[in-house]
Amino acid sequence: MLETSARLLRLLSLLQTPRDWTGTELAERLEVSSRTVRNDIDRLRNLGYPVDATRGSVGGYRLGAGAALPPLLLDDEEAVAVAIGLRTAAGGTIAGVEETSLRALAKLEQVLPNHLRRRVNALQTYTVPVPREQPGPRVSADILTLISAACRDHERLRFDYRGHDGSASRRNVEPYRLVNWGRRWYLVAWDVDKADWRTFRVDRMEPKSPLEPRFAPRELPEDVTDRVRRGVSAAAWRYRARVTVHASAEVVTERVNPAVGTVEAVDADTCVLDTGADSLDSLAVHLSMLGVGFTVSEPPELVELVRELSERYRQATR
Repeated sequence: MLETSARLLRLLSLLQTPRDWTGTELAERLEVSSRTVRNDIDRLRNLGYPVDATRGSVGGYRLGAGAALPPLLLDDEEAVAVAIGLRTAAGGTIAGVEETSLRALAKLEQVLPNHLRRRVNALQTYTVPVPREQPGPRVSADILTLISAACRDHERLRFDYRGHDGSASRRNVEPYRLVNWGRRWYLVAWDVDKADWRTFRVDRMEPKSPLEPRFAPRELPEDVTDRVRRGVSAAAWRYRARVTVHASAEVVTERVNPAVGTVEAVDADTCVLDTGADSLDSLAVHLSMLGVGFTVSEPPELVELVRELSERYRQATR
């Protein structure tokens, strides 16, 4: 049988898992009586841990939320995951969390066992981040918190918005989901004035307070991740192209990620691919890797580049 202090730690670890535990289950895990479990629950409550209990045949115990954050017990894999997450957050795209993440990481690493500290340090020492061509936009943690709370509470948002072309506008929306895609954050919302669904880059938003009245939630028209992928790709492309592909829409759809293009069926053996890229070279390479025949009709610069590449490849195989 475990000593009282060790048993309390073991009990606390069990209660921190997201489930309800019956008194019988806890007694079996701890190899004690149900009465001892009840006494230990009272000890945890006296130490400030809010242990909720429900009565009845299916009743049980669960660690609840209190006024202050109690100490957490992490197993080895959880501790390593948290340390890696904190180190990543310190250099991420959310402004204002770097110092907080480093403080939390320092506290965690101080109490990590040597074998776990070596795992975390090895990742830091032998991982080399690739510099980004362009720094990603920074988003305030306060703004993310405000928007996510508005999504949760179904409260309208008013904000000034700077469009892709630099134009400014005041928007009034019903917020639904925040999506983190690559280095950017996006809000999927119902635009009240446009009477349609819209996607907004959070780093271009300047929310106004106070929040607007609450709204009745609508049903989302599609998967929000797919919506953001398509919208983000189209907005970010410098060059766009509509390409006739000599294969069925089903075949091409399997080979094209929604983030880089949409496919429209023409007939059983032909479809049109609406795609784009930041450079004509990368666009031409992407098309050549489809593995099927295609015909480029626009833009003219891409038509000329494909013609030059085809001649270059033909001469390379003489």
